[in-house]
Amino acid sequence: MSSRDVVLARVRRALADVPRGTERDDPAVVRDYRRVHGSRTTAETVELLAENLADYRALVHRSDAAGLPALIGRLLVARGARSVVVPAGLEPSWLGVALSAGSGITRVEDRGSMTAAELDAVDSVVTGCAVAIAETGTLVLDAGPGQGRRRITLVPDHHICVVRVAGQVVGSVPQALARLAPERPLTWVSGPSATSDIELSRVEGVHGPRTLEVILLTGPEEPD
Repeated sequence: MSSRDVVLARVRRALADVPRGTERDDPAVVRDYRRVHGSRTTAETVELLAENLADYRALVHRSDAAGLPALIGRLLVARGARSVVVPAGLEPSWLGVALSAGSGITRVEDRGSMTAAELDAVDSVVTGCAVAIAETGTLVLDAGPGQGRRRITLVPDHHICVVRVAGQVVGSVPQALARLAPERPLTWVSGPSATSDIELSRVEGVHGPRTLEVILLTGPEEPD
């Protein structure tokens, strides 16, 4: 038998129990898998997120709404950032301190015409996210307001991401998927970019930001 015959035979066996004329999406798919592992309070879920983010070598910070602008300003100064990409829809107050007169930090608007080379010259990017998954330490961005296009979080070397604890932290991947629209461009971020492909030596910043800083924002939910 040829490889083609083998593949087609497997397809026929897999479809053996599907009546002829049945549309592809007609058979019911059993989705009785466990949606979350164990029982946790909201506080425990947030702590698990922080623990797994740190395990992936992300830098985790905590703040309330009042202290957030000053914290972002300090993080950018500590990084030595001279420019920061700002996606459309980002809460203006978040960068109020960082971009104040005399800060020396230049605001760079996220423009569709920006090239990878132009983005590579930018020091940092500040975004929100769509959802954060505690069990995997993963941030998911869907290009919504305050998140921008995928490339702005993949090219600059430093990414600050704000997670609203009040409404964006979930326990598991199935819980996250229920909140996400599959037709949107989803970017799943688990720590800074890293690879161990060469001699099993971990190298960060190969295909994304070398440094990921996550701010867990507590208190009343910020506007979208």
